Amino acid sequence: MSVADLITSVADGVGRITLNRPHVLNALTHEMISGIADALERWRTDSEVAMVVIDGAGDRGLCAGGDIRGLREHALSGRNDLSRRFWRDEYELCATIDEYPKPYIAFMTGITMGGGVGVSAHGSIRIVTETSRVAMPETRIGFSPDVGGSWLLARAPGELGTYLALNGVTMSGADAVACGFADYYVPVDRLPHLLQAFGERADPGSPGEVVLLFDETPPASELEQKREWIDRCYSADSVAEILERLRDEAGAAAAAAALELESLSPMALTVALAAVRRARELGSLRDVLAQEYRTSAWLAAQPDLAEGIRAQVVDKDRSPNWTPSSLDAVPDSLAAAALAHEPPRH
Repeated sequence: MSVADLITSVADGVGRITLNRPHVLNALTHEMISGIADALERWRTDSEVAMVVIDGAGDRGLCAGGDIRGLREHALSGRNDLSRRFWRDEYELCATIDEYPKPYIAFMTGITMGGGVGVSAHGSIRIVTETSRVAMPETRIGFSPDVGGSWLLARAPGELGTYLALNGVTMSGADAVACGFADYYVPVDRLPHLLQAFGERADPGSPGEVVLLFDETPPASELEQKREWIDRCYSADSVAEILERLRDEAGAAAAAAALELESLSPMALTVALAAVRRARELGSLRDVLAQEYRTSAWLAAQPDLAEGIRAQVVDKDRSPNWTPSSLDAVPDSLAAAALAHEPPRH
């Protein structure tokens, strides 16, 4: 890792972590994951650090996700063990953030997707702005929501989480608050002042009260306004039935959602639906992360992940050849096999 890829500092009681790869939307490398974990471990008992703030360099966003080109290279070279190591450490970091004993404050500005959600949305104070674009778009590359995303999606109101998981829909800041991915809505031009106020606070134990001085009521969530047809269609027991209900639903939005699903990996959609539904029954984020590790390792060995990354990121032709190519060809046992998969220990 270039030292500049991750900047950590301590000032006025605030431990600050800045993701610093703006040329690639601060995409996370394995070394950056390790660097964040190391900083949190150092600061856990450091009396000079009262709270932690994570943000991203540049004006495009906090983090667009993991460095997925590497995942494709691992798959093509038969080195999925490297991907498993990445996920193991990344998921452990998500659990560490969730359980961290000090306030962990995330500035979820701009593009905050995939791994960017993992390093932010499990924090104790999650701040979005009018620029925020939050998503778990994994099905678009033949994968399933991970980094604890299925835990958050499973707890979104109604079937909004199912819709977000399958279609990879991007949330606005207001949507993210409504769906439980964020807590506060602060105009982006106030964030520097908020950061300064954290350092000047009179009471080190009340960063939430400091945020309230800058917080605004978010606009109405457009996603929440679609809940009636989303709940009706996405409460079905299978992806095929969801598609059928969407096709029968009146309105352009449902028709567009059906077209989106038809373009995505049948295998990834099947696994994602099962994973989110199962996450509703699991009792903790760590339980969900363990499930995600199993499904991620299983999906890494399937052809759709490498093909999806090729089509979306490498060649950018947006024309993936999925295997299998249709929902009808997906074996009934596929989702159960993915969720129960036991990855190699090495």
